[in-house]
Amino acid sequence: MEENIKNKIIESLEIQKLIFGEELYSRIELTEKPIEKKTSSILTTAEKITIESSSNLFAAEFENAQTLDELFKLIHTCQKCSLGQTRKNFVFGAGNPNANAMLIGEAPGADEDEQGEPFVGRAGQLLTKILSAINFQREDVYIANILKCRPPNNRNPLPIEMDTCRPYLLKQIELIKPKIILCLGLVAANNLLNKNSTLGNLRNNIYELNGIKVLVTFHPAALLRNPNWKKDCWIDVQNFRKLYDELVKQSD
Repeated sequence: MEENIKNKIIESLEIQKLIFGEELYSRIELTEKPIEKKTSSILTTAEKITIESSSNLFAAEFENAQTLDELFKLIHTCQKCSLGQTRKNFVFGAGNPNANAMLIGEAPGADEDEQGEPFVGRAGQLLTKILSAINFQREDVYIANILKCRPPNNRNPLPIEMDTCRPYLLKQIELIKPKIILCLGLVAANNLLNKNSTLGNLRNNIYELNGIKVLVTFHPAALLRNPNWKKDCWIDVQNFRKLYDELVKQSD
């Protein structure tokens, strides 16, 4: 038993080193002590955000869905914006429908559009490694995007597209009931939190969305373009894991 635990620890450290680089081990102490603000620590809860879904007689049919499967059946043929005409597949989301942790990105890319699953391309492979480094499997969490359909040529989502698709995501969150959400990238964070800020300002804070804790970090695709951001991402996801553990312990 002790040998198995030792092997798992070694494997986890090797994954962390592969993803985030050797410099982390000389610059970051993985302790229970609070991390100084200078090293991108989580500060205090910055803001509580309440978003009410429609619950009146005129609510859209999908808002009455009782399960994720039912929700998918009601929305996967959506044609409310022009992306419905250009997509190959509606990328609903994937993972544990009862997950305590949810990860939310921006929009499907080419690989996701082809396979109908979120985060399956190069950025998705990196996300899987990052999750593994903090002792998560993809099956432990639920992963979704602000948009369910790929914008042509991977352009940024348009405001009208995000406004149209946002209620679907909010319904997913309502059904999953996660304890914590990690926004991957600026677009996801600003849209979900209804803000217009920079990633630097959004990171290092804990928000609340309808009672659910929300943290913000880099999109994995941004890390592929800018590997020097991985050190800050590593701090973010450690804080995410620590807060996750605290929230789960409180609910036990």
